[in-house]
Amino acid sequence: MQLRPLGRTGLTIAPVVFGGNVFGWTADEKTSFDLLDAFFDAGYNTIDTADVYSAWVDSHVGGESETIIGKWLKRGSVSRDKAVIVTKVGFDNKGQKTGLSKGWIAEAVEASLKRLDTDYIDLYLAHKPDTATPVEETLEAFSKLKDAGKIRAIGCSNYDAGQLKASLDAAEKSGLPRFDVLQPEYNLYTRQKFEGPIADLCIAENIGVISYYALAAGFLTGKYRKVEDAAGKARGGRVGDYLNPRGESVLAALDEVARETGTSMATVAIAWVAARPGITAPIASATSLEQLTAMTAAGTLTLSDAQMARLTEAGA
Repeated sequence: MQLRPLGRTGLTIAPVVFGGNVFGWTADEKTSFDLLDAFFDAGYNTIDTADVYSAWVDSHVGGESETIIGKWLKRGSVSRDKAVIVTKVGFDNKGQKTGLSKGWIAEAVEASLKRLDTDYIDLYLAHKPDTATPVEETLEAFSKLKDAGKIRAIGCSNYDAGQLKASLDAAEKSGLPRFDVLQPEYNLYTRQKFEGPIADLCIAENIGVISYYALAAGFLTGKYRKVEDAAGKARGGRVGDYLNPRGESVLAALDEVARETGTSMATVAIAWVAARPGITAPIASATSLEQLTAMTAAGTLTLSDAQMARLTEAGA
């Protein structure tokens, strides 16, 4: 597996990241263990999670995903130094405004470390901007965690170009470590949240990019062609956003390229993101070994220039 440098972090990651939001939600503990074993056996090395996963489930409190990952790590099928663990802090949990204050970060990281059953987190992300906390305070809190060896690298998620640039300026002015990774939403359908100024900024500043929703909540797998297809599905609520002429154009292009390459629509959709300028690796999730096979195949699929252009035009 060809690993890619993650910006200036010193970390190297495979071209697809496992999205751990499913662990303890749509994948039970045993299934999660089997999926992680198979993912690493296929040569991949990075798992993305967050302290809030999966608090949206009525009976959950958040941290379920981290707990399962911690139990899996403890099994020892993969040594800790071979796994790149990404987790996040600062997303509201069941109405609780957590934010990115130094006090909350200091508390939250300890809880994440305990659930993950590890001494350090490879990449710690600010899950979303916190307008109530100066970015300097957040960066200083992260700096202390780096100095203490509790985290190796830092980044942010869901920041726009202005917010990311402001954080970089603040870090330089204050002599604090900067965000070296961005995690934006990006896929064949949702393009505007990354393409343009923020992609240009990441490329210019050598910021690693691990994008999420590579499959647009499952829409780009082709299994949702009409609203009725999503009825009763865990992520069905978002599918209606994509069922329009542009979405149909994207699915048609994916159908064509999947036939040409002898792979699945999911594989092609993930491979397209992985090949885009500025992207280090997309995040994708699986809840079965069949889905995982389609996901891991994306890391070794090389799309032709003509296929890339056809897909890009369809989603423009």
